[in-house]
Amino acid sequence: MERFKLSLASRERIGIIAVVMVLLFLLGGLTKLQVIDHFDLARQSEENHIRVVSITPRRGTIYDCERRVIVDNRPSYTVSVVPGEEVADLTVPNLAQLVGLDTTEIRRRIVKNTVSRYQPAAVKKDISFDVVAVLEEQHTRFPGVSYHMERVRQYVDSLGAETFTGHVNEISREELKQDSENDLRLGSMIGKKALERKYDRDLRGIKGVDHIEVYASGQVLGPYSGRARKEAVPGDDLILTIDLDLQRVALQALDTFCCGAVVAMDPRTGGILAMTSYPSYDANIFSSVISDAHWQAISSDTNHPLLNRPISGQYPPGSTLKLITVGAGLEERLITPNSVFKPCTGGFWFGDRVFHCWLSRGHGALNAVHAIEQSCDIYMYQLGLQLGVDGLSKYIGQCGFGRVTGIEIAGELPGLNPNSGYYDSTYGKNRWTKGLVLNNAIGQGEILTTPLQLAQFYCGLGNNGKVFRPHLVKEIVRANGKRVTTTPQHSFDLPFSPETRALLMEGLRLVVEGEHGTARSLRNNLYSIGGKTGTAQNPHGLEHALFVGLAPLEAPEIVVCAIVENAGHGSEVAAPIVGKVIRAYMSKKLSANEPDDLTVEGTE
Repeated sequence: MERFKLSLASRERIGIIAVVMVLLFLLGGLTKLQVIDHFDLARQSEENHIRVVSITPRRGTIYDCERRVIVDNRPSYTVSVVPGEEVADLTVPNLAQLVGLDTTEIRRRIVKNTVSRYQPAAVKKDISFDVVAVLEEQHTRFPGVSYHMERVRQYVDSLGAETFTGHVNEISREELKQDSENDLRLGSMIGKKALERKYDRDLRGIKGVDHIEVYASGQVLGPYSGRARKEAVPGDDLILTIDLDLQRVALQALDTFCCGAVVAMDPRTGGILAMTSYPSYDANIFSSVISDAHWQAISSDTNHPLLNRPISGQYPPGSTLKLITVGAGLEERLITPNSVFKPCTGGFWFGDRVFHCWLSRGHGALNAVHAIEQSCDIYMYQLGLQLGVDGLSKYIGQCGFGRVTGIEIAGELPGLNPNSGYYDSTYGKNRWTKGLVLNNAIGQGEILTTPLQLAQFYCGLGNNGKVFRPHLVKEIVRANGKRVTTTPQHSFDLPFSPETRALLMEGLRLVVEGEHGTARSLRNNLYSIGGKTGTAQNPHGLEHALFVGLAPLEAPEIVVCAIVENAGHGSEVAAPIVGKVIRAYMSKKLSANEPDDLTVEGTE
């Protein structure tokens, strides 16, 4: 009996110990939940019914020099899915039917754009308001689905402004890794080219944050007052040097041809007044999701609409380079203003080959200024031989060719300024002849320039030898109203004396106003204009037509360079384009119009 009582007592003690242990375990669990894990659990609970909403700021507007809109924003709706709130076999199938995407594509986009289980992952941008109405009225069919309004980029049509505005598009994973400030995520829109890319940080502004309360089903209850709203800071606005009137004229003048480029500049500051590449593309297509078929059509177009011809198109400059040949000869004292070479009879023998002049009957005996006026190749051949490859190359380089201009947008190419080192590496040391300089002296051969480089050089001629770096942004207007004005940057000086520049400018005048000028069609009674024609040989078809013009010639305010691919003579094709742009500028200045008929007299 005693043994039984002891056994019973032991069992009672064991039971009490067990109960105490259970109570301690429960107390420990409660302590862990209430104290140790409180903040994590509270956060998870809050995430289940509080949705963090990013407030995208207004992207800065881009204006022309007269405060006319070039790039703005428009409202757009984006539909998203919160991964942690979607219901299998309900959310994605119903959404696929509504927005016109298959379920596989929707799931791919959810995975691609997921930041966390309770953050909306964008599925489709630019949905119609009809879709928004269905989501609002039938929300129970779309658990986890939300939509929000955002502003997307809107580019003014028919400007050809993509060359300098660029476009925006969704950030890539590689770009996201380079985001030092960690304020971007998958789906964020950033500048991809030109000014949109260069000034992306300024234009983008600073994101804000808001919070909304939702049911477990995902239905929105309304704003959540438990957390403070952080307002977004709008992006900065850009005021450009571009003049929309000139930009439109430049584009319209090109649209009857296959391909080409126009650059207009103010030689006094380096400001770009107009810049267009033709054909181009509609930057608006990148503001939303571009289809693979659409992208393939653009990228495979044989006319290369994605090529930014003003800064990346590299062409032989043709006769527009002859001013450097003459200028180099004068500076090196190989010629004087009155020097006359052997008369031009239409051809020049060098070795066992005849190098022809563009005018088969020849120009006769000419001095320097009239050789520019009539664009005589034979004169340039003879002068080029005296300069030599390196002698000519030195001056070409000092005039800004063979290197980038430094314009603020990416993608600029340097062109090519060949010298003896280049020919040694191309053909082998001393395995080339000095006869290569004949082609170089007339802007042919291996020499390549961009339209912007040509415009920059002629700006220097028109600005007493002082060259300013080409630029597009005139002023930045901060969100707080502060204005930051861009100061023109002196880039370099042309290697020509005042006397040499005066002769070159006289040559430009005679090209238009002289009796034998190659661009006499541009003469008018309202203002003076000078320029130089060029016709560059093209192994793939007709010649490229070039012309660079300046006005008013006594104190140039505008320089315009036009290049038209596979179009023929510069005087017949490029000169009228330049004339139209200059006329648009001078008409605004003089409040007068001149006749539109352009009778072609020159043929170079």
